[in-house]
Amino acid sequence: MQILTQPLNELLQQVATRTDKQANKPEVESTVAAIIDNVRQNGDAALRDYSQQFDKVALTDFQIPQAAIEMAYENADQELIDALNLAKRNIISYHKKEIQNGFVDAEQPGVVRGEKIMPLAAVGLYVPGGTAAYPSSILMNVIPAKLAGVNKIVMVTPPQADGVAQSVLVAAKIAGIDEVYQVGGAQAIAALAYGTQTIPRVDKITGPGNIFVAVAKKQVFGQVDIDMIAGPSEIGVIADEGATAAQVAADLLSQAEHDKLARPMLVTPSLTFAKQVSAEIDEQLVTLPRRNIASASVENEGFIAVVDNIDDAFTLMNAISPEHLEVELADAMSYLNQIQNAGSVFLGYNASEPVGDYVAGPNHILPTGGTARFFSPLGVSDFVKRIQFVDYTRSALAKEVKAITTLARVEGLEGHARAVESRFSENGVSSK
Repeated sequence: MQILTQPLNELLQQVATRTDKQANKPEVESTVAAIIDNVRQNGDAALRDYSQQFDKVALTDFQIPQAAIEMAYENADQELIDALNLAKRNIISYHKKEIQNGFVDAEQPGVVRGEKIMPLAAVGLYVPGGTAAYPSSILMNVIPAKLAGVNKIVMVTPPQADGVAQSVLVAAKIAGIDEVYQVGGAQAIAALAYGTQTIPRVDKITGPGNIFVAVAKKQVFGQVDIDMIAGPSEIGVIADEGATAAQVAADLLSQAEHDKLARPMLVTPSLTFAKQVSAEIDEQLVTLPRRNIASASVENEGFIAVVDNIDDAFTLMNAISPEHLEVELADAMSYLNQIQNAGSVFLGYNASEPVGDYVAGPNHILPTGGTARFFSPLGVSDFVKRIQFVDYTRSALAKEVKAITTLARVEGLEGHARAVESRFSENGVSSK
């Protein structure tokens, strides 16, 4: 793994900004736009054509029958069910603390102001197919939506020649998804955004996918809401010689095996430790089943940066703004205030990132590509909307007429001023 030893200012310039290799591909943008337009115009017929063309599966019915989902659950290994149920309990216990309440403010005489929190009516979840079918992600997307009060949750996932992965159907059952459809790719995003004869239109689309799915989500944003434009996975680790090199290497590889474009990063004040971790990575790669993917990630995207001290390590990692950040230092909790930008933080020697992927409870749908500077993990607040309200008595409005009309006329909006003044004229019409 590449070891960087430049001064901090040079490291900041070299590694802080990542160009998303999935972005700015005009040929993908135009292909996706054509797919979306076709689905808008032709609905289910377009979906059937794309299923045959891209997935090599001929479908007559898109919806997976509830009986098939129940059968998958009944035939599932009990260890899988127990693991998913443990994850579900922990996700619920964490995310229920995010539930928001509206408020009513009546502190000013004659004025009532407030906000009500309303759940979105319908949400669509995209679940990748094939080797990227992750049942844990189903729970992470669905449970916060359920806690928010979303009435209808539908799932789309690419059709497979031998059927949708049974683990995905089991997770759909445990999560409480209402409907499951065998549709994938940009066409599935278009179907959720605009609706077809079979697939209902939703208010928001969540869930990861390939470049075509990511671009489709970007193109339909505004027609519907989306969670984020997710890129390849990232893990950043801050560690010193108090950490175990073998464990740090294993944690870095846990994300490298996701994708050849995944980005494993270690920042440490010790060159000796950096060399130890690099050697451990090489050794562990030999027996890793997904070593071809992980090796490409380590070689092309990963790095170990050696800095002068721990403060510089946090400065560099805050600039990178990683999706996952492990702090493998003694008394790791004491460093929490130094973290400004990260999707999810794992403190101490035992909180390995996969703990968060599966059972800890905090969400694993996280901002990538440096967007943790301004995006947050998926949560209950992503599935609600806020509605404001005000109520004025006549006497309370009278106290503020002058300020309202002054501002309205400064902005050249005479109709605004007259609308308020009309409340105080004999015939309901402003005299000005």
